Amino acid sequence: MDDLNAWKPLAREHRGITLALAGFIASLRPQAVPAATREVLAKAVVDAIGCGLYGLTTPWGRTLRAFAAEQGGPAEAGLWGAAQRVSVGHSVLASGTAIHSFDFDDHSRAKIHPGAVVVPVALALGEREKAPGSVVMAAIAAGYETMNRVSQAANPGRARMRGWHLTGTCGTFAAAATASVILGLDAQTTASALGLAGTQSAGLWAFTTDGSMSKRMHPGRAAQDGVTAALLAARGFEGPRYILEAEDGGFLFAMSDAPRPGRITDGLGERWHADATCFKPHACCGSNHACVDAAILIMREHRLGIDDVERVIAGIPSVVQTQTGFDYEADSVLNAQMSLRYNIAVAMCDGQAYLEQFTRERIVEPRTVALAQRVEIEIDPEIDAAYPEIYGGRVSVVTRDGRTISQRVDYSRGMPENPMPHDEIERKFMSLASVAVGAERAVEILALANSVFDADSMAPLNAVLTASAVAEFPQ
Repeated sequence: MDDLNAWKPLAREHRGITLALAGFIASLRPQAVPAATREVLAKAVVDAIGCGLYGLTTPWGRTLRAFAAEQGGPAEAGLWGAAQRVSVGHSVLASGTAIHSFDFDDHSRAKIHPGAVVVPVALALGEREKAPGSVVMAAIAAGYETMNRVSQAANPGRARMRGWHLTGTCGTFAAAATASVILGLDAQTTASALGLAGTQSAGLWAFTTDGSMSKRMHPGRAAQDGVTAALLAARGFEGPRYILEAEDGGFLFAMSDAPRPGRITDGLGERWHADATCFKPHACCGSNHACVDAAILIMREHRLGIDDVERVIAGIPSVVQTQTGFDYEADSVLNAQMSLRYNIAVAMCDGQAYLEQFTRERIVEPRTVALAQRVEIEIDPEIDAAYPEIYGGRVSVVTRDGRTISQRVDYSRGMPENPMPHDEIERKFMSLASVAVGAERAVEILALANSVFDADSMAPLNAVLTASAVAEFPQ
């Protein structure tokens, strides 16, 4: 929208979308959530907890947990891995950060990581409010739906190009929606909670400049702010009930130069965005997974070794070039996880991009770094036009004997079109949780996580998560 005032008629046309979304959230009952959506959300809970337990082994995960323990507050919810109870807000700050601590948590084409925000709120506030599993499931569904719709309405590719990290900016809305269902807020109060959540939205992409820890914190902070918003609204503290569409200072028009407010209500209650949740088999940026899969396929199917490779060309969307196409300098684990060049190179070397590929020792290994420096990046017009509806990528390997071998992947492993089944999510959980708390305790937690939607209370699962001693590893 180049005309400075061109958005005003659009804002007026869609006046009331915040209240409409709030009405959906307030009226959502467990029986309204389709069985297929419930199955995806069940995977999301298992995946989030596994990622969170592993995240507590990282320095940034431990730092936020220690901070939350020091802040304390009323003993409302367990603090994972700390044998301590704290306020709900501090609990979700720590667990949300832990879940996103290794960039292995679920994501969506809306360029968000919903599980890291929504699952901690549902479990912690659900425990405080003594909510049964059915209500917790509905709350998670509301959170996923809200976060996806808000990000889609902001036009995620355009909002991202303005420097926003949408997990942080849209996450506050998701946390408020999740909390509103658990608290049983009516539509007007829920709209107020969304307004209070939106005015606290934050999250900037500057972390790739120096590999800082701020990205890890964004979902934890969004969860904390969204819970605060809902609790304040429940007390009668009023927030702006036109937070999404307001002409002056509304979220959508402040965050994006090309917002799509109609996405908030389009198919609301009929099309469930949680169904399109993407689960990660690779411990790196989801926008890079198509190229990682393509690189692995080329090496495997053509039986190539690293010494056979002269150079590599990756064809990607323009947004991904901005986001992950920077020169690889081997300066931090975060930047290794975000770097398309390193992701492709290490996948070609090792046949995977898992935990072992993102340690401080591995990211500086000379042969892999040298290969990463031979990865060239270009914008593929077809892939660019399809993004972010399709997270595609193309890899071409030029061999030393003069061949060029290309592979395009539109739907990487874990995308809804190429899904990871529940048992594969369980294997991922065990690989992560066993490192953190040992195999025996991991099996116990997995059983409770798998049955959480049928449970009478969140207390048993949270008690085990809180009591589990977590290993510490330098990274």
